[in-house]
Amino acid sequence: MKELFKENSWQRTLYIMLFAQFVSTMGFSMIFPFFPLYVQHLGTNTGLSLEFWAGMVFSVQGFTMMFASPIWGSVADYYGRKLMVERAMFGGAILILLMGFVRSAEELALLRAIQGFVTGVVPAANALVAAAAPRERTGYAMGALQMGLWSGVAVGPLMGGFMADTWGFRSAFVSTAVLLLLGGILVRFGIKEVFVPKSGAKNPFAFLSQYREIVSAPGVGLIYSTRMLSWLGRTMLVPILPLFVITLLPESDRVSTFTGLVVGLAAATGTASAIYLGRLGDRIGHRQVLVMSAAAAALFYGLQFFITEAWHLLLLQALAGAAAGGVMPAISALLSQFTQPGQEGAVYGIDSSVAAAARAVAPMLGAGVAVWFGVSGTFIVSGLFFVCATVMAIRWLPDYKKVPQPQVA
Repeated sequence: MKELFKENSWQRTLYIMLFAQFVSTMGFSMIFPFFPLYVQHLGTNTGLSLEFWAGMVFSVQGFTMMFASPIWGSVADYYGRKLMVERAMFGGAILILLMGFVRSAEELALLRAIQGFVTGVVPAANALVAAAAPRERTGYAMGALQMGLWSGVAVGPLMGGFMADTWGFRSAFVSTAVLLLLGGILVRFGIKEVFVPKSGAKNPFAFLSQYREIVSAPGVGLIYSTRMLSWLGRTMLVPILPLFVITLLPESDRVSTFTGLVVGLAAATGTASAIYLGRLGDRIGHRQVLVMSAAAAALFYGLQFFITEAWHLLLLQALAGAAAGGVMPAISALLSQFTQPGQEGAVYGIDSSVAAAARAVAPMLGAGVAVWFGVSGTFIVSGLFFVCATVMAIRWLPDYKKVPQPQVA
């Protein structure tokens, strides 16, 4: 407990960032449930359909973040990681507030594109905590951050939907902006980063050479590939899940409520498993946790192909969420172990770019699979992505010789 009162202790940095990650993720996820309805409410000034702009609002932020994240990561290694967290949170607060006052779907899509360039709380938080935490405690630290992230994902959509129905769309945007502002203030005054640029630090915008150095390190490119596969496996189901729920509950008027319950429960089980499996990885090795978690996710997603009752979906999504909750922190911890100290910003910037690319492509991929193979077929393809991740980790990922755990009295 005394460590929390030391300004530069890694525990203090971790717990402040855990809370900041929770409020930021909760804020961002508050506005997702009603984005298509908000686009419909705004209307369009062009001849393009509202369906096109609804899809564009979701996808454009992922595309711009895919290009911006590696650059910001490189800047973080040159100027400091705390500054990047502040940029993401304060910049996000301004942009989200402006989204509540746009007049058309085109203006909303433009702000979402700018959001992708400016924000990125998750990679900035990962880089800051990875640089502060001892290498032998990286799994615990990454698991704690994942707990904050998925807690926000579980709570945010319920709050956002309620606020939009009760007080209108604008209230959710204003509330999200306030949450991001408070999180940024907490980071600004609560964390003291002891930052020393890496010896011989390069120009922060000379990213390509640093990119080649990182990706060419043994095992790193493979870890990024497993990140891509795991994100594709999870997010390709996002546009399909409500359609699948309708087939299970054809006479119900609570399809949205049940879908929200399924998503929230999966996020909650992922939250619960992340910190435990992160600690387990510190003891037995994160490669082992990645293999076990990815194999379990493949099984539980694949079994959803055979679902005939709504409660089957609820149960299997909860189990799949718990398995995926072990995959995410294991990959983050492995990236810290397989790369050099001082590269954290660039490493997690590339990681964010990979995740953003998957988030941009996955919904379109899921829709295509559903058209060709039926809605249930998306679960098989999702499971196959995790099978590929499992095989790659077993066959080609080198086993890192982890640092022995200190003895605890």
